[in-house]
Amino acid sequence: MTRLRIAERLGQDDFLGQTLHRDYRHVPGALSRAELGALFSFDVVNDIVAQHRLQPPRLRLARDGDMLPPHRYTTAVTTRRSTVWQRVHPAELHQRLAEGASLVIDQIDHLHEPIGDLAAELEGWLRAPVQVNLYASWTATEGFGTHWDDHDVLVVQVEGAKRWRLFGPTRHMPLHRDVADPEPPPDDPVAELVMRPGDALYLPRGWWHAVTADQDTHSLHLTCGITPPHTGSRLLDWLADELLASETFRVDLPLHAGQAAQAQFLALLGKEVATALEDPHLLDRYAAAQDAADVGRLRPSLPHLATVPADAGLRVRLTTGRARATAVTVDGEDLVRIQGAGQEVDAAAAAAPLFHRLLQAGWHQLGDLAEVAGVPVSDAAALVTELVAAQMATVHAGGDS
Repeated sequence: MTRLRIAERLGQDDFLGQTLHRDYRHVPGALSRAELGALFSFDVVNDIVAQHRLQPPRLRLARDGDMLPPHRYTTAVTTRRSTVWQRVHPAELHQRLAEGASLVIDQIDHLHEPIGDLAAELEGWLRAPVQVNLYASWTATEGFGTHWDDHDVLVVQVEGAKRWRLFGPTRHMPLHRDVADPEPPPDDPVAELVMRPGDALYLPRGWWHAVTADQDTHSLHLTCGITPPHTGSRLLDWLADELLASETFRVDLPLHAGQAAQAQFLALLGKEVATALEDPHLLDRYAAAQDAADVGRLRPSLPHLATVPADAGLRVRLTTGRARATAVTVDGEDLVRIQGAGQEVDAAAAAAPLFHRLLQAGWHQLGDLAEVAGVPVSDAAALVTELVAAQMATVHAGGDS
């Protein structure tokens, strides 16, 4: 499928400056019917449940804030190799859903490529990890009750309709590992809206909300969970490792010295931390390091074990939406460096157009990459071989993607 350009639908820079981490945003009709059809459907849900061994809790049912025991909708199967797995029992699944349970499948972005593309777009734009979960329900019974999430969410309504009541936060920016829990939400919502096919809704973490399929229709929606990796706590964790270059951060604490010696040591420690925090490029270096470490959605490139062939029709894509390409100089030579999946690959500066084309989410033909870089297909294949070896890219033989 083509890129959804989800950033444009949400408001691009206005969203980043006015809404992200601050307020909710409801965008009716953000996606067209055609785009929704290419993205997801109940037919795809049926195929995924039928074709994958989705062990609970990856596939689970929820009702009134509780998880249903797996035996109420699955059957234990013992294989010839004496392993046991829980196979979904369709009739029992239908019955539990008709009784008011909600269906959840985690990490649907790893099971259906169009949703993986949507997640990669969000990751490239917001520079944060994204996990997409599926939620489907058929009754007005709430699957999870009134609750808050420890990550930002972007919801896309795919089919049917669902009512959302938003109560706002009672603790600013709560985290999964926190020192306190939020206070209970107020009785009255600050907003109430009905999500219909194509609508998008963004909620910052900590926003209390309640969701019901009370519109006399079933509901299917996707929730893109945006993990909060960029907090002051995370910055200091990263900085602590960076500061290991200084002996001050490697020596043992003077726990057995007098108070004067301890105070002197702490003053020196604080001075070096303060100096590091004064670096105007610190946040840029931190963000680049986090992006480079993101492993993305790794995928093998079989049957090509060692070398990517010089086949112009071969399709190539990056495995992470957060890869970065930057100009560098090494031993006096101008190069372009692409970083991602915890690896980096350097190439001649002339390869920059090829790297930047790959940074656009989705599949790209090897011939097009060679053309944009002005090099033979064999040279482009050699460069892609390096990216595949570094787990930054994957290839397949062609066809529609």
